[in-house]
Formats: sequence, C-alpha cells, structure tokens
Amino acid sequence: MRRPFRPAFALHLILPLLMATMAGSAHAGKVLDGIKQRGQLRCGVSNGVAGFSAADEKGRWSGLDVDICRAVAAAVLGQPDKVSYVPLNSQQRFAALQSGQIDILSRNTSWTLTRDASLGLLFTAVTYYDGQGFLLPRKLKVDDARQLKGAQVCTQSGTTNEKNLADFSRTHRLNIKPVVFDTYEAAFKAYFAGRCQAFTTDVSALSGIRNKEAPKPEDHVILPDLISKEPLGPLVRRGDEDWFTVVRWTVFALQEAEELGITQANADARRKTDDPAVQRLLGTGEDTGKLLGLDKDWAFRAIQAVGHYGEVFERNVGSRSVLKLPRGPNRPWSQGGLIYAPPVR
Repeated sequence: MRRPFRPAFALHLILPLLMATMAGSAHAGKVLDGIKQRGQLRCGVSNGVAGFSAADEKGRWSGLDVDICRAVAAAVLGQPDKVSYVPLNSQQRFAALQSGQIDILSRNTSWTLTRDASLGLLFTAVTYYDGQGFLLPRKLKVDDARQLKGAQVCTQSGTTNEKNLADFSRTHRLNIKPVVFDTYEAAFKAYFAGRCQAFTTDVSALSGIRNKEAPKPEDHVILPDLISKEPLGPLVRRGDEDWFTVVRWTVFALQEAEELGITQANADARRKTDDPAVQRLLGTGEDTGKLLGLDKDWAFRAIQAVGHYGEVFERNVGSRSVLKLPRGPNRPWSQGGLIYAPPVR
C-alpha cells in the first residue's frame, strides 16, 4: 500500500536547504540601494578640523574621517571619489543624518550611551581613540589642569567637550567659567584673541589648532591631562542593518589589512598569496561580498583607495601629517593598542 504524501515532512526536508540558500546572500538594504542608484555617497563631515576633515583652497577634502568615506565609496561604488561632502557643525550633524540628508556621518563624533540610544542613530566602529585636554599659553606656566581654578575656558556648545568641562570643574571644585561658542572656529579664535585663559577640546584637534592656527605654535602648550574618553567613529541611521554592516566592515577591513601587512602599494601583489586570511580579505578566496550586498572585491578596492588603517592614521594625523600625533592607543592590539578588528571570514 502506497504511503500518503506528507507535506509537513517534505517541508521539514526542504526548509533547511531554503534557509541555507537565503543565508548565503544578503539584501542590499534601502540606503545601499539608494547610493547605488544615485552613484554617490553623501558623507557628513566637519566644517574643518585639521587631520580629520578639511577642504583646501580648491575644495578638495582630506582627513581621517574623509578617508573612511572614500573607503566606503570604493567598496560600494567602485571609486573612492564618488562622494559628496556635506560640512556640518555640531548642532547640525545629527539632524542631517536623521533626516536622510546624508548617508553617513564621519565627523570626529564621540560615541556615548545617550547618542547611541536616543538619537535613532548607530555608531558603527571606533576609528580614533581620543581624549579631551587643554591648550593654553606657555607663559601661564600651568602644568596641571587642576591649576585652572577660576579660569575662563573656551569651548564649543552642543559637544561632549562642554559637558566634560563642567564635570571636571565640579569634581575638582575648580569653579571653571566656560566661555561657550556655537562653532569650533569661533571658540578657538576667541582663545587666540585672549578672551579666555585656555581652550578645551579633543587632544587631536588641539594639536591641529596649535600647529595650523597659532601665530607662534611654540607659545602654546597642550597639558598632559586627559579629562575624558572620546572614542570617535562614523554613524548611520537606525533601521537599515544592511547599511550599518557595510560601513562597519569596511572599517574593520582597513584595520585587518594592517594586521595582515596589506598596504595600498602591495594589495594587488598580495592577491597571489596562499594565505587564506589574505585571500578572504582581497577577494581571491571566499566571496564575503555577497553577504554584504557587494561584490567579492569590495575590501580590495577600499584598501587600494586609502591604504590600511595605519596608513590612513599616519597620513592624516600621525608622523606624515602636520599634527605629528603618536599612535598611542590607536596601535593594533597586537602592538599593545586598542585597534582590534573581528576577522573577515
């Protein structure tokens, strides 16, 4: 006697195969689809912070944050120059991303719980570990931030710097008097004009201000004290996990490239290696791109466009830049730093 056909049993056999097939590819997501249709990535940057995002006299943008957008554009669109840069001040930056005016905010922005949990935005990865400090005239002979009791300190409104200054003053009972400005440029210009005894922001920015804006950089000193943690990184809107994943893994790809010794110059030659980790990253082994809605060469293009993370750092804020900042915590974890990328596999 023939046994009757059992649909439930057939589904039990077919469902695992169907799920496995679906897991092998990812939908691109509405933001990524829009970028591909437009042929351009819209990147929110600062109005001009040396080493991170600033335009020259010809309107060409450069900096660490700019290179992140260039790498994402290379991964997604095939060319790093397919980026429209939207300069934003501190008050504008989150609204521009929330409203869809930009696709990514790559603008020296600190990762905090409040920003991560209440703005409808997501931090994707840390691209620079920073901390807040103080810039002041050398002639004041101050060598400890706790000596700033009663001082007037210039800073920018709407930033973590403003809140950190208030916390530091209250904790140490310093009665610091903040002099607050709407823009970054107005704040540091007021400091150089003598309207306050010190200027406070992230140490990386202080180095740029001193080296590029001070009439005599040697007349100003950055105190060794750090009064906060400032992990900086790019943000995207909530609600499109596919786009979030693309941006996050582009950053991770640059960081893993440094671990594997893949540079902008040798990336093409390294594609001939037998190392499985290098093959995966450069698209000659497993096709990781299909999981992101991209092709297999996504990471290779990003690395060719800007180099690995160490190259991005040194060119923009490190030894090859005017800032001359040490790697410090921004070294790879294998060299005692905090830069640690999950494996691309």
